[in-house]
Amino acid sequence: MSTPTSITSVTVEPLNLPLYEPFQIATGVFPAANNVIVRVTLASGAVGLGEASPSLPSGGETQATVLAGAQAMAEVLPERDAASWRGLAQWLRANFKAQECARAATEMALLDALTRHHGVPLYQWFGGTQTRIETDLTIPIVAPERARELASAIAARGIRIIKVKVGGDLGDDEARVVAIHEAAPAATLQLDGNQGFSVTSALRFLARLEARGIIPTLFEQPLYRDDWLGMTDLTARAPVAICADESVHTAADAIRVVRERAAHIINIKLMKSAFLASLDIVGVCHAARLDLMIGGMMESRLGSAAAAHFAAGIGGFVSIDLDTPMLIDGDPFTGGYAQTGGVYDLAGVTAGHGVAQR
Repeated sequence: MSTPTSITSVTVEPLNLPLYEPFQIATGVFPAANNVIVRVTLASGAVGLGEASPSLPSGGETQATVLAGAQAMAEVLPERDAASWRGLAQWLRANFKAQECARAATEMALLDALTRHHGVPLYQWFGGTQTRIETDLTIPIVAPERARELASAIAARGIRIIKVKVGGDLGDDEARVVAIHEAAPAATLQLDGNQGFSVTSALRFLARLEARGIIPTLFEQPLYRDDWLGMTDLTARAPVAICADESVHTAADAIRVVRERAAHIINIKLMKSAFLASLDIVGVCHAARLDLMIGGMMESRLGSAAAAHFAAGIGGFVSIDLDTPMLIDGDPFTGGYAQTGGVYDLAGVTAGHGVAQR
């Protein structure tokens, strides 16, 4: 039986976005953001937008696999009711288990269409806890001189938190962090190892920074994603908070972090867990009193705004890493939030995630 929230069509297309400069992390270099956009149209005329931003090193997905997966989902969703989005998300997870990015984009478009139909901002749909969040801005693996330039520019923009990609040569990593600290001494620093360290090298790196008076607020995924014994050892010994990212895709992974005391913080990314599993991970972290971070892959304003609404609606995230729209040269989307420095203000959104294509 057709209802105003029945899905009438789903379309899928590639979304290729140039970056201001190549973005290097411990697991590779990203010369551009090769994403996918999903559109869901309801019988009422409401249209929802979703974005997938795959990462082969983090999730084993590429633009080609996401296009194939999202198109397969698009073929089975018409005539289903978006009002049953949780049931649809469960069905998608059961039938497209490995296609996390494609499911994230499809769930995003479903929720956007549904909340636009009802005239409800997405952050209110997720609980309406707050309307403002503050993101960091990331400096990739670059030479110290370039890192110094980037840090000065970040501070000049009024952004107070800098995330630093590390995980290459230990001396180069140290020189980069020192240059950033000297250029922006008031900035809060966070480290992201992207699986590039061992327990020994991570502890040595933190000790070298501490000797220079540099204490980051967290160290994200220093070790290989499946090195659970190492993560437990490092979490017990490190002088800073250890954050699990690539190690956690599901609620079962989060439960393992709790049981093995393998991190102090879990980084939720819609691109690796989609919305349904992300909500489950939030529940695990709340029950276990683990802190929450939200991050992204290489999303435009579209995907980042949806993640911002998720985090603001739920509330309580101690770290926000939704900076990638600031790395894209010519983002094709507007809306979703108003930005001042690193603060994203969602209060002006009246329905859905509020993002529109230019």
